Amino acid sequence: MELKNLGKSTLKVSPLCLGGNVFGWTIDEKKSFEILDAFTAEDFNFIDTADVYSRWASGVGGESETIIGNWVKKRGNRNKIVLATKVGMDMGQGKTDVTKKYILKAAEASLKRLQTDHIDLYQTHKDDESVPVEEALEAYAQLIKEGKIRCIGASNFSAARLSQAMEASQKNNLPRYETLQPLYNIYDREVFEKELQSVCIANNISVINFYSLAAGFLTGKYRDENDLKKSVRGARVKDYLNERGKRILKALDEVSAAHKCNNASVAIAWLTTRASVAAPIASATSLKQLQDLFAGINLKLTHEELALINVASEWK
Repeated sequence: MELKNLGKSTLKVSPLCLGGNVFGWTIDEKKSFEILDAFTAEDFNFIDTADVYSRWASGVGGESETIIGNWVKKRGNRNKIVLATKVGMDMGQGKTDVTKKYILKAAEASLKRLQTDHIDLYQTHKDDESVPVEEALEAYAQLIKEGKIRCIGASNFSAARLSQAMEASQKNNLPRYETLQPLYNIYDREVFEKELQSVCIANNISVINFYSLAAGFLTGKYRDENDLKKSVRGARVKDYLNERGKRILKALDEVSAAHKCNNASVAIAWLTTRASVAAPIASATSLKQLQDLFAGINLKLTHEELALINVASEWK
């Protein structure tokens, strides 16, 4: 995958993106460093975070960016990684905010926490349809001109608003969203595939989807209500424990058994076959989990295995 910077240059990124939402939340700085070291040791270079990680736990936010910034400074490897972060979620202002004034201020705060002079991919974390799409794009144009960000992406956009943003970019000679970060995995297919996928394909937007493992559900860790107590993410998994979810797990069990791997690897491998998906985002809290992600990138599923998974997870 290549992230284009206004046609002037490209940033080559690895086919797997490490999610930084767990840094400073479910794992501390020492463990986060261990995960980051292991990720980059295998020649993967794409790391995603957000200013709001993990405000839901601390009430403050910025913990993940701070840890990544400390790691980058200690390792001296800024020029070897592609660093992505996001802006717009409630960081104490009491609302989603994608106004130009707020974005410019938030970018400075993220740069400080990340201890870097530029962000490779800066993303609108959540759209606010009361704000014209041009306003955020104008903020990004200024930041790009100042050398503080390289290119931009969107997350949690509707197909209509994403299309509007692409049209506004072309009409007004503003930066365009090069990536979309939607909710997308074997279970959560409908929202992306119904409308967003066609917009991404038509506009050559690279998809870097979040929740690649459906908050851990697709690993097979959660099979019934009692399993929800195994993790702080358990409450998020409850909605997946239904007949369709069980069908999906059964298909994943069958395919993973054939390949002698874990369900997580199969879930990642499936995503690599999907139209417009360039780099699935997944987080890891242990080296074993990280190895499962690596295995998924290298796993090749047969047409029969893909059909089995697709039928089990069909939403139409």
